[in-house]
This record gives sequence, structure tokens and C-alpha cells, in this order.
Amino acid sequence: MHTVVVGTTGVTASDVLAVARAGARVELSAEAVAALAAARGIVDQLAAKPEPVYGVSTGFGALATRHISQELRAQLQRNIVRSHAAGMGPRVEREVVRALMFLRLKTVCSGHTGVRPEVAQTMADVLNAAITPVVHEYGSLGCSGDLAPLSHCALTLMGEGEAEGPDGGVRPAGELLAEHGIAPVELREKEGLALLNGTDGMLGMLVMALADLDTLYKSADITAALTLEGLLGTDKVLAPELHAIRPHPGQGASAANMLAVLKGSELTGHHQDDAPRVQDAYSVRCAPQVAGAGRDTLAHARLVADRELASAVDNPVVLPDGRVESNGNFHGAPVAYVLDFLAIAAADLASIAERRTDRLLDKNRSHGLPPFLADDPGVDSGLMIAQYTQAALVSEMKRLAVPASADSIPSSAMQEDHVSMGWSAARKLRSAVDNLTRVIAIELYAATRAVELREGLTPAPASRAVIDAVREAGVEGPGPDRFLAPDLAAADAFVRAGHLVAAAETVTGPLR
Repeated sequence: MHTVVVGTTGVTASDVLAVARAGARVELSAEAVAALAAARGIVDQLAAKPEPVYGVSTGFGALATRHISQELRAQLQRNIVRSHAAGMGPRVEREVVRALMFLRLKTVCSGHTGVRPEVAQTMADVLNAAITPVVHEYGSLGCSGDLAPLSHCALTLMGEGEAEGPDGGVRPAGELLAEHGIAPVELREKEGLALLNGTDGMLGMLVMALADLDTLYKSADITAALTLEGLLGTDKVLAPELHAIRPHPGQGASAANMLAVLKGSELTGHHQDDAPRVQDAYSVRCAPQVAGAGRDTLAHARLVADRELASAVDNPVVLPDGRVESNGNFHGAPVAYVLDFLAIAAADLASIAERRTDRLLDKNRSHGLPPFLADDPGVDSGLMIAQYTQAALVSEMKRLAVPASADSIPSSAMQEDHVSMGWSAARKLRSAVDNLTRVIAIELYAATRAVELREGLTPAPASRAVIDAVREAGVEGPGPDRFLAPDLAAADAFVRAGHLVAAAETVTGPLR
């Protein structure tokens, strides 16, 4: 099995995906262990002094003014974990929790948190044992980081609360640790605080959304090209020289992808009854501009994610000169903003895809296709309600595009009086990504049927490869009405697994 080694300088997006989704093993580098020990030495020295140090010998948040005596400090660390593990609602997904834990371990290993090496090793052991703490949907305001979600993870390290085992069953965490020979940690000064004070949940969800959206934007370029063929549209608007004079990188990439898919098509540029069509509708003609703007938003979000992956997010932090200083680096604003930006871009991509689908189904705008792509219109309804489903998904995505980061609700007796709501932004983005997949799948379903109905004209080789692959995946082609939900589910699975992009790339080579 692939192993990810965690050092002191952060991790990569591919590391996060390997651990969160592929179950990769985690190891601590010798450099990380040394940095952990050095920072812990500084914390121990401060803990022995009579002067109060935030997070080491004081309470937390609005209670930071109380100096905590040495005999109560272990209890203080346990208590912060127990009291902050206050999430409610449905469980979040296993991959999200694994990303959350791994990214917290990343910051711990930076040597800026003061956590002992054995605590970090226990975090790695829990991940490697495929033990997943039960984390709930609600509880994070994105400042000071994802407190409640991370507290539920820290509770598992203490052998308390509930967790999911490798078999998928939820049981007491202490039982699962014992079965895998993992000793629960006894937290010492600062360690409880260090385990729950970061942006790890929202960052993990951002990294996974970026990976999914990278595939979905390529998928949307392919379905847009198929729709253009189905509508007998022109590919002249995709010419590189047109996009060079408005040099947005994403726009150029999207146009190049569509042009690659359409290469060799006999359907482009034909018009019903030879009537000239000066221009295609915006949803077809402007597909690269809309998808391209989304791609450029992805690029910005990826830059933010990479910076955050290289960061050590905690409060207070241990600095190389021995100081332990309070800071505000746990605030989730940088991550929250791009999570919201991505939800807006995804909603617009879904919106333009739905408009293309509707055009394929409307006999007044489809240039000779049967109404609703039905086999016997009137007797058959064709894809009428598939478009309803697509429209419902798009409408939901528009609601999900309302930014969470524009909100703030004060907490902790006004100590935390401006919060990021980044966790909420991440949760709604996950829903948006799921819905975008379904929207693209419905356009794929309609566009492949439309292309096949253009008898006597040969689609592009890449389009033919996509049609053949989707039919082999159990998505049926034109014909009389049938139970449609299974076909749509199969199309969704085809897109979700990346098979749409893979099928096109057998002809086009790697798409951009």
C-alpha cells in the first residue's frame, strides 16, 4: 500500500487524496519527530514557570484570564476536548474525517504546536488502523478553525466517544483502539488545544472538491461538444485565434478541449433545410467563456489550497526562537472565500448545461430533432422529465451558491466575534459538486441520444468513443419510453467515476 510520509513542511493535495480516499498509510519522518520533541521541550519549560501562558497554563477563549495550577492542567486538556466535542446532526463522510485527521497531523508535525511525538504517532496509528471518529455535520463556525469536528477526532485519541471501525460498524472508540493495540493518549499541557484548533476540515473538503471539479470541468467540455454536434452547430467559434485575443487561460483550455472532441465530425456546420445560421445560442457559443471562467476560479482556489497545505495553523504557536505566541492564523476566511467562489462557478456551469439540454429537447430550437428526443412524440414523452430533474438540481445549486462566508455569528462571549463559516461553505460545496455531476450526466444522456438521432451524419471519433463507452456502461440509446431513473443513475456513475473523460481521451489524448 502507498505510504505518505509527513514531514515539517506540509503535505500535497495528492497526499490528502491518497490518505482520505485511497486509505494510504501514514508515517512520521525523522525530521518531524525531532521537531515535535524540540517544540515540546519549549512547552515543558514554559509550563514549569509561574507566569501564565495562553493554552499552556490558562483557560481558553473567553476563559483565558484564569491561571490553571499544575495539578489541574491534564484535566483542563481533557475537558476542552470533551466540552468542544459538541457536534450534532448527521455523520460526515469517512473521507472528510480522514482528511481532517491527516491535515491536523500535518500541522502537529510542523513543530509549531508543542505536541509530544507520541501523540502524533497515535494520530498516525488511528489513521493506519482505518478507525474513523464519528464527526457530525454541525458544530464548526470556521474560527477558531473547525473546533467541534476536530474535538470529536481528539476524543477518539483519548479512547472516548464513538468511531467507525474498518468494517464500517460504529462502536466505542476505546474498544477499537484496544483491538488494534493503540493506547489512548493522556493529554498534557497545550495538547488538547493543539488538536482542535485549525482549518483542517474545510481545507480537506476543498482539496477533494478541487479534484472532483477538475474532472467535471473536462466532462462539461465534452458534453458541450456533444450538444453542439446534436444541434448541428458550428465549431468555428472554438478557433484558437478567437480565444487568443481574450487570453483567459481557462477559456482557451475549454475551447481547445471542445475542438479536440469535435475533430473529424460531420455534424458541425450543417443546418436544417440548408437555412443559414449566423450564430449559435449563447449556451453553445459561449460554453468556453463560462466554463473557462470556472476553470480560472479553480486555479485560484488551488493556489489558496496549496498555501494552506504548507501552513501550520494553531494558536498559540511555538516559534523557532522559543517564544509561544498567540495569533489569528486559525481564521478560515482564505479557505471559506474560495469554497464559496467554487460553489458559484459550479452553479453557473450547471445552469448553462441545463440550457443546452433544454435546447436539444425543444423542437422549435433543436434544428430538426424530434420533440423531447422522443421515439413517437405524443405516445412517448422522451426526456421531458429528465430535464425537469436537471432544472431542479440547478435551482438547488443556485441556492447553494449563496456565500456562507458573507455571514458571521459571534461566539465565546464575544471573544470570537467574527467567524468565517468556512465549514458551512465546504459542506454546501460538496452538495454542489454532487449535483453538478448529475446535471452533466443528464446533458450527456440527452446529447448522446441527439447525436445518434442524426442519421446519415457521422459524429467525431471522440464522440463515437464516448457514445460506445456510455452504452457499454448500461445507458441505453434512443427508443420508446422506459423506466428512466436507472439510465440516469448509470450516466451519473459513468461521469462520477471519470469514465466520460477517459473515453474521450482514448481519441483526443489528455484534455486540458
